[in-house]
Amino acid sequence: MKYIKLAIVIFSISLFNSCEDVEGEFLEAPAQSSLEESVIFSTFGLAKGAVDGILEPMGQTNSYRGRFIPFYGFNTDAERNYNSTQANNATAELMIYDAEPTNPQMNTDNNAWAQMYLGIERANICINGLRSFGNIDENEDLGQLLGEALTYRAVYYADLMKAWGDVPARFEPITPETLYLPKTNRDEIYKRIISDLEEASQLVAWPNENSLTTSVERVNKAFVKSLRARLAMVASGFQQYPDGVRRSNDPELSVNNMYTLALAEADTVINSGRVQLAPTFERLWRDLNEEVVSAGRESLWEIPFAAGRGRVLFSFAVRHRGIDQHTAQPRGGIAGPLPNLFYDYNENDTRRDITCIPYEYGTPIDGFAQQELVGLSTWYFGKFRYEWMNRYVTSTNDDGVNKIYMRYAEVLLLAAEAANELQGPGAAAPYLKQVRRRAFPSSMQAQQVDSYVDNLGSKQAMFDALVLENKYEFTGEAERKQNLIRWNLLGANLREAKMKLANLQNRSGEYADVPTTLYFRYAEDNETLEIFGLNRGETQSPGPEFSEFNWTTLEDVDINTLFKEGVDPDDRQFWPIWQTFIDGSNGQLVNDYGY
Repeated sequence: MKYIKLAIVIFSISLFNSCEDVEGEFLEAPAQSSLEESVIFSTFGLAKGAVDGILEPMGQTNSYRGRFIPFYGFNTDAERNYNSTQANNATAELMIYDAEPTNPQMNTDNNAWAQMYLGIERANICINGLRSFGNIDENEDLGQLLGEALTYRAVYYADLMKAWGDVPARFEPITPETLYLPKTNRDEIYKRIISDLEEASQLVAWPNENSLTTSVERVNKAFVKSLRARLAMVASGFQQYPDGVRRSNDPELSVNNMYTLALAEADTVINSGRVQLAPTFERLWRDLNEEVVSAGRESLWEIPFAAGRGRVLFSFAVRHRGIDQHTAQPRGGIAGPLPNLFYDYNENDTRRDITCIPYEYGTPIDGFAQQELVGLSTWYFGKFRYEWMNRYVTSTNDDGVNKIYMRYAEVLLLAAEAANELQGPGAAAPYLKQVRRRAFPSSMQAQQVDSYVDNLGSKQAMFDALVLENKYEFTGEAERKQNLIRWNLLGANLREAKMKLANLQNRSGEYADVPTTLYFRYAEDNETLEIFGLNRGETQSPGPEFSEFNWTTLEDVDINTLFKEGVDPDDRQFWPIWQTFIDGSNGQLVNDYGY
């Protein structure tokens, strides 16, 4: 059994990994049956292949690739999945806080739950092998691999707990005695992976410090420390336990302890000078779509997909209705920002027009498509665009663009939040200013950066501003839901979002001055829309060459399906464990949290 496990780990090398090709390293390797742990984990090339294999389950269709990334994180006060509006739809149930254990989209034995545990098992084998045979104290490269394995295991556990709350804990390879395990209190798992990440941070190098940390497709010290800061904040935050929504009762996970840890880790990354914000918000997202993977920029770590294995744009890009000049994959647009979000941004915030896109690419004529306005109810995430790629996607199902797992702007906002709680708004201000300075043009910074931040004179005012800043910065990146949960704002903000949408529908309250008519024409390229009337107060046609577009359509169904009527999202913060895993647990697993 040991050799079977090891063969799976080594030779099931990632189908989606766009890091350097590892196949050649195994052409002269001994036959599978003769490989022993002592050889594998003391030989860099073999050990590297085994560690790379930890991520391979992410590329499976029912795993991150086609289920977890497209479906987790909806709906929020900023984002919704458009399946939500469809009655009696299995995908909709996942978004509107009404998922059942038998959900047809998820209740399969190869679902993300199973794939995450497969990744954990591979990580456990690698960690044990590297500890036993890697001579870590003297071999920095094998130490780097141990740090990677510890980090990947922490990522899997972090995502399991983010989606399901308490889950079984496995930190050793499976034995017949441990085949069936009950849930473990997530507090214990958080403490373990936070400790593991401390060890990992001492093993892995900073970005570009060695040959293994030149790409964001491999982990580095900046990411490990940043992830540790994020998980410390999550572990000490509010979340649904079997006895209700509360903070952890474990004194080790107190706000003071965890925020102190998070601030220290964030400050280490910030003061290292090894990573930095992209010069502009647009440049950040162009780099992702152009598949720039060099380390030391804003992206800290990305789930790596190869060209034919990943559905980030397939799911979230600006919609393309046909095969056109930008893509042979007519997809994208399964989700988007809430219609009111565009009007919640300051007009001068450069993040607005990257995050909120009011058009799609229509039906092509002779292979050429124009941008076409859709309607007030349908917006797309402009962070993900086929038209920004350097590669023409021809696959019917996959685009291969990586998923940014964490970026430096989050580190700054985590530091601001922790500093505000521990030391007050004055200590938080410099971090928040960095994020807003990138968001606003230089002519607006005195007002929108310095004055805005300096006037946040209390902890509560700073906290409220950080809640908003996270929304403006991260909408579309599947970060919002967990943050709302840990702030104890999920239910309250979703209910507020319904009211805001109703006000926009009726042009009342804070949206009374939103125009009801848009005016558009095409630029010289006959592709790009020039739109007038999106901004508040733009009510007059700019000229006879502009056509009119009705900008009033926002149906009741668009509002009411943000979450299911009669359901409190705070009673359904997590998905249920799917029935196939309950049935196969030998009676060890049960569902809590309102299921």
